[in-house]
Amino acid sequence: MADRIKILRQQMKTEGVDLVVLGSGAHLEWLTSMHPHADERPLLMCISADNCAFLMPTLEAESARKQTRIPFFEWSDADGPNAQFARLLKQIGADNAGHVALDETMRADFAALVEKALPQAKRQFSASTVGALRMRKSEDEYQKLKANAHTADVALQTAWAAMKPGMSESDVGQIIKESFSKQEVKPLFGIVGAGENGAFPHHQTGETLLKPGNVIVMDIGGRMDGYCSDITRMAVLGDPPDGYADVHQIVDQAVKAALAAARPGVAAKKVDLAARKVITDAGYGEFFVHRTGHGLGTEVHEPPYITTSSDAVLDEGMVFSIEPGIYLPGQFGIRLEEIVILRKDGPEILSDLSRDLVTINV
Repeated sequence: MADRIKILRQQMKTEGVDLVVLGSGAHLEWLTSMHPHADERPLLMCISADNCAFLMPTLEAESARKQTRIPFFEWSDADGPNAQFARLLKQIGADNAGHVALDETMRADFAALVEKALPQAKRQFSASTVGALRMRKSEDEYQKLKANAHTADVALQTAWAAMKPGMSESDVGQIIKESFSKQEVKPLFGIVGAGENGAFPHHQTGETLLKPGNVIVMDIGGRMDGYCSDITRMAVLGDPPDGYADVHQIVDQAVKAALAAARPGVAAKKVDLAARKVITDAGYGEFFVHRTGHGLGTEVHEPPYITTSSDAVLDEGMVFSIEPGIYLPGQFGIRLEEIVILRKDGPEILSDLSRDLVTINV
């Protein structure tokens, strides 16, 4: 924790930020490994150039104290948080802060509390401070993400070994959950879309029964050691429908084009456009209905976002998905997803699974 606070202060100095204020959530957990209970009571961590402290509801103080020795400014429901927050700011030398970075995920009324206490301050979100640091993964974070990718590979392989006609999408989803749990991974999501259900990118896994000829989208993820996995692969029961192989190849070519475009110093939108061009040139542009990717770390979706409009510049250590897709209503959908970490010479794929269509004998 001390190391991360130290590099955050260096980043604050570079960005000219006097005070960072975080609510309970992903930024706070990344910085401190704390995950205090979040409700309507303001619970804020404030970091200045030289000090840090928590505005802490008395109700949460005893349990939170087990996780940190950072000073608390406790407030009760009877008294409210305002006076203690003013004391906190003065104590850490931030009562005249001119430039404040606010956690963009905190409640609006928490942000209003900060704005009321520091009406003169210039305010921005934390993208250029905590957010910028979170995007560039350390070696330890890489190892955790790589281990998570392996557990997702195993969960998919376990499902493929058990799949057969007559099972429901939910049955397959349960196999995936059980595989994650056996690996001491918390299941986070499992999209299983059979046949025409695969044409819905975020299909809600349901009771549709698998039958011969179904191609099945499988998008799964879990959480272990504070970090996440995310992978999408395709399987088919028996022989795929006519035309499927050609569309699968186009999506795979789009993945390869995005991988080739992803380099340090390249704008994220160029990676999106590289994948999109392959699909558009093949005549399926209108059926690629989402962005090419998103960052991955302590959250399943976090910066950088790989979109057509993103000017974010990619850098070494960034971890993100490359997941183009083609979705043909009433027929099938195809999405192929890799999680990569960006190295100086290009992306390293974390999964060890081929993107080839997996055929289940029926």
